Amino acid sequence: MIISTKRPHPPRHEHSVPWFWPMAAAIELGEAGLSMFKENLRYVAEAEEINAPGPSVWATANRVIMDLDTMLLRDFMPAGGKPTRTPVLIDAPYAGHSSTIADYAKGQSLVATLQANGLQHVVVTDWKSATAQMKDFDIDKYLTDIDAAVDHLGGKVDLIGLCQGGWMSAMYAARFPDKVRRLVLAGAPIDTDAGDGPIKKLAHTLPLSLYQEMVRAGGGCMRGTTMLAGWKSMNPEEQYLGKYLELYRHIEDKNYIKRTEQFERWYENPIDLPGAYYLQAIQLIFKENSLAKGRFVALGQRLSMKDIVCPVYLLAGADDDITTKEQVFDAEKYLGTQKSAIVKKLAAGGHIGLFMGTRTLNECWPLIASWILAEGVLPES
Repeated sequence: MIISTKRPHPPRHEHSVPWFWPMAAAIELGEAGLSMFKENLRYVAEAEEINAPGPSVWATANRVIMDLDTMLLRDFMPAGGKPTRTPVLIDAPYAGHSSTIADYAKGQSLVATLQANGLQHVVVTDWKSATAQMKDFDIDKYLTDIDAAVDHLGGKVDLIGLCQGGWMSAMYAARFPDKVRRLVLAGAPIDTDAGDGPIKKLAHTLPLSLYQEMVRAGGGCMRGTTMLAGWKSMNPEEQYLGKYLELYRHIEDKNYIKRTEQFERWYENPIDLPGAYYLQAIQLIFKENSLAKGRFVALGQRLSMKDIVCPVYLLAGADDDITTKEQVFDAEKYLGTQKSAIVKKLAAGGHIGLFMGTRTLNECWPLIASWILAEGVLPES
């Protein structure tokens, strides 16, 4: 009997941890897979970077001109610049992610795009992550601080509301119509009964008690990490597997990796919201659609969208699965603005791309800047 001196081939294993499957596959290939194994080590390092990245940063130089309970008010006027017209106030989304989405990166900045197209004095609401002391802040508190910011800027602004900042901006314009010269609502859920998007389904399907329980679990705040898990559950294949496969396929593309890391710094660092504010928004905005129906009471006054009579620009994304185009465009039904002073624009792409996508920034926002500049420009003195 001849006894073989060769080592038996190691048995193949069923690898139950998807995170390590590329490395496991390389190991089982033996020496032929060594180079692939090394590449997979690089992949794991990059995956760790996009899974636990550092915080997002502002791309454009700015200074803090107010420190309010709910926000830092950031002024992007270039050094030595002199205001020559009504300032532009961007009401950034307050929905669980940083306000830096308004000034995301070089070449992908709404702030910089507006400035390059004639709007030098741009100011942004940099919303603070809620602390335990902020848990009882309600929508009135946020409207009060927006009003303080507007007064600090001279008492009148061109107001741009992004996403959840859109319904807040619409509320402000309805409550203080004399303080808003022009209003831009981008990806803003105004008529939340319109369309058939996933957010509408979640709002109407899940009972308020579930949202209340999540707030209780967060010590009176809606934790950003909880919301992030909810957002990801809308596209689980993409969020929990797809992005890592894409990173693996593009491991040699330094620009791709840089872009991915940039996005993950914003996306994977959620902020917390006050429980009172969050539950009000769920119940009154998304479940009852009270703003569109004229039933929302803000700062002691029932709001009517008919009180908004300034020119309004409505921007929606054709493939937006967060705020459907119907939720944005149906605002036209409720506004007091003359139809001839309402502009509706459907942009290619999805939700986040409305604020930082290069195509939308290049094709849509310069037109919006021109629309804002169309009337009331003050001569330089």
